[in-house]
Amino acid sequence: MITLYITRHGETEWNTQNRMQGWKDSNLTENGIKNAIELGERLKDTSFSAIYSSPSGRTVTTTKMICGDRNIPIIYEDNLKEIFLGEWEGKTKESIKENYPNDYNAFWNCPHLYTPAQGESIADVKERVLKVLERIQKEHSSGNILIVTHSIVIKCLLLIFKGLSIERLWNPPFIHDTSLTIVELDKENIRLVLEGDISHRSAIATN
Repeated sequence: MITLYITRHGETEWNTQNRMQGWKDSNLTENGIKNAIELGERLKDTSFSAIYSSPSGRTVTTTKMICGDRNIPIIYEDNLKEIFLGEWEGKTKESIKENYPNDYNAFWNCPHLYTPAQGESIADVKERVLKVLERIQKEHSSGNILIVTHSIVIKCLLLIFKGLSIERLWNPPFIHDTSLTIVELDKENIRLVLEGDISHRSAIATN
């Protein structure tokens, strides 16, 4: 059996500014660093066969904070990057809503209908997330695997695990920074053990 420990990167400067990030990046805040360290403390006694991380700066930093001085193989996987948002990246949600009202409404309220002129659809992200799962199951027959990634990637993983359509993308739980989701994969069987848990955090941050 493979057990996946799935988390989102720590809070970033753009998170606090309500900016969309996508493939662009911003640094972790002090709070984001603290949350990542606290998650590392929570997982310090869990033995990991490997860590699969998005190569974005915010996830790389989070991965290192969680890992600490432990010698765990880290695989940087492009398919774990956040959704590519084209011209939206780096812009505030308010600005996007004003300039792209229809696409913005679809993104948040009808994600299955979101078809951007630039960037990826949710279906595109889900497709590459499936490739990550296939890779992990091919390379590991058992053990604990840590995945450090982004909110929409985690949401797509939950759709896959639950057998839900893209229309249900934004169903609870909310994916806070450094939240922990645990999933057991045993051949064709999937068991969701924990979803979006932040009990390790000493304070809830802005997301």
